[in-house]
Amino acid sequence: MEDVEEFGAALQRVRRNAGLTYRELADRAHYSHPHLIRATNGKHLPTWDVAAAYLTGCGVPADLMPVWRRRWEEASRDPRDVVVLLDEAETLEHLGAAVAALTRPRSLRALAQDTGIPRATIQAWLRGTRFPGRDRLDQLVRAVGGTREERAAVARTLDRLSTSAEVQPRKTAAGARGVG
Repeated sequence: MEDVEEFGAALQRVRRNAGLTYRELADRAHYSHPHLIRATNGKHLPTWDVAAAYLTGCGVPADLMPVWRRRWEEASRDPRDVVVLLDEAETLEHLGAAVAALTRPRSLRALAQDTGIPRATIQAWLRGTRFPGRDRLDQLVRAVGGTREERAAVARTLDRLSTSAEVQPRKTAAGARGVG
């Protein structure tokens, strides 16, 4: 798994191999040179938009951008082990935090587009206000590239939490179950 520092160093190598100064790259990428320097300092991961502009400005071909996007997504993952977070989850809020770490850095809009699951439903899962249906949550975890181990941990956590009275789906005002 790539981390933020490694990703920043890889961006720097691409710029050097392209033979560009940060000022030259700034003209091509349409971001200020200090902004681009911060993107490679290894302390903070740049947004995907900045990283993509940086790479495009360095002449990286469009067909390699999905590879870079995957590298960026790996670097953006929560450094804590998602499986541990899931195995330690005792509430819906804990489950939501673990799933949020797994889905990071994707937006709710991107998650909804990738899965066909409404944004409001995904948001409720991530906030821990709605108990997710097993198949639909597995669909989300698959869409973000969750490993077999992560998918199994999600299933175990759902099984464990579904027996807990504390996380039973709440009834809405209309009496419908809050299962999504």
